Amino acid sequence: MPPQIREERRHALLTVQTSTLGHLRDFGFIRGLTPNRRPIQFAGTAVTVRLPHMDSTALHVAADHLRPGDVLVVEQSGDERSSFGGMVAFTAQTRGAEGVILAGAMNDFDEVLELGLPVYSRGVSARTTRILGVEGAINVPITVGGVVVTPGDAIFADSDGIAVLTEAEIDDIVADLQSKESAEPDKKIEITAGRMLSEWSGAAKFFEPSEVAS
Repeated sequence: MPPQIREERRHALLTVQTSTLGHLRDFGFIRGLTPNRRPIQFAGTAVTVRLPHMDSTALHVAADHLRPGDVLVVEQSGDERSSFGGMVAFTAQTRGAEGVILAGAMNDFDEVLELGLPVYSRGVSARTTRILGVEGAINVPITVGGVVVTPGDAIFADSDGIAVLTEAEIDDIVADLQSKESAEPDKKIEITAGRMLSEWSGAAKFFEPSEVAS
């Protein structure tokens, strides 16, 4: 199992938003997945699993070894069936997983929702994987939603999306995001008092008054 990110850093990620990071950079955002509920928020250490299409043997083994503070991240070699149902979800939550990210579907949707386990996936499917013991890997680099996830990476997810960071980045990123987000309440007061949003954001300088009027 990979070394876990420090707990104070994991908690710090829960104080900021992924979309604020999205104002600052374009890379490291997992795309194409949907949360099983909103609001949703979790952060933790990536524990990765690579599945060979319909064989989910490695996922069952990985679920047994999850720790508090871990985020389970699963690649399915392009397969769209579900590898993640009620019993795997129950095991993951019992072991202390903070959340789950699936490059595939999930099943037993209502049961997982009732557990309260946050899951990002490609959707829901009644077609499921099998325990075949063909192949599979745990804690290797995988690709999910266009992003390479390495075991031990920091996963930072909320209702807006999922970002993948290295632990070394966390302190500086959290400081930048907290600074940006802390300025917003004062800006809202100014806008309520009549200040233009476009003046604050810098958008106004790109438009002439005649263009706005037209």
